[in-house]
Amino acid sequence: MKQKHISRAIYCFIAAAMLSSCSKKSDPAPAFEEKNLAPFSVEFDNIVGDRTLTFNNTASPYTNAAGDKFTVSMVQYFISNIKVSTADGHTYAVDQDKSYFLIKGADKSTRFAKVEVPEGDYTKLSFIVGVDSLRSTMDLSKRTGVLDPAAGGGHDSGGMYWGWNAGYIFFRLEGNSPSVPDNADGDPTGQKQFKYHIGFFGGYNAPTINNIRQVTIDLTTAGVAKVRKDRQSNVHLFVDIMKVFNGKNQFNIAAHPNVMFSDYSASIADNLTQLFRHDHTEN
Repeated sequence: MKQKHISRAIYCFIAAAMLSSCSKKSDPAPAFEEKNLAPFSVEFDNIVGDRTLTFNNTASPYTNAAGDKFTVSMVQYFISNIKVSTADGHTYAVDQDKSYFLIKGADKSTRFAKVEVPEGDYTKLSFIVGVDSLRSTMDLSKRTGVLDPAAGGGHDSGGMYWGWNAGYIFFRLEGNSPSVPDNADGDPTGQKQFKYHIGFFGGYNAPTINNIRQVTIDLTTAGVAKVRKDRQSNVHLFVDIMKVFNGKNQFNIAAHPNVMFSDYSASIADNLTQLFRHDHTEN
């Protein structure tokens, strides 16, 4: 009798566990209400090809599709204007004042863009690489935090703003490569350094160049974001820096060792849309 009682208890426990598991798995999406906000984040995990991003790794440099060996000394980029969409057509744009992030490769604490969106199941994520023209031209009182032009020092000290040109650097990649022609950047020390500082929004500072790029991520294959108030939903993206060279506009470092203000900056900006790959979603 005692054994039978124990067996029945075990059966009930297993049945309850299975019911709980099924219930959690189904987890129907709540009705979409814009005021019903819950935590949501996007993680930007920097890699280079199939390797982890490391800095100044002269012992084991990276190699791009053109055969150039290179090391990375800096990578930083702005992410802004985050939007999410549901399968049934609801789209929510994060409050603009809370939708600007500076991802610094050397500072892992900056890899998360944490925002709030309505509870729901999201199948699509979009954002801008860069800073939109409206915000770029707003009064300084509207450009605080990571958008403060003085934050982190000026352009020459690692900042993301051309003070003399009144514009943000959307994406900044620097490193060294033996493929760089001697003194390509006028560096008297002769260091073979490459620099890609991609900016411009098509405004007064560069009327013919607009390097703002939007990225759209389909979340249905690697995990829909189930945003709920009782937990953190996080979309994990790999950001492949190798795509700067190996994107649809493939190039070699010798041909373009330093790109800032030239028309070729638009070609690199096009490559930036290919950096981002959805790896998984944590719900």
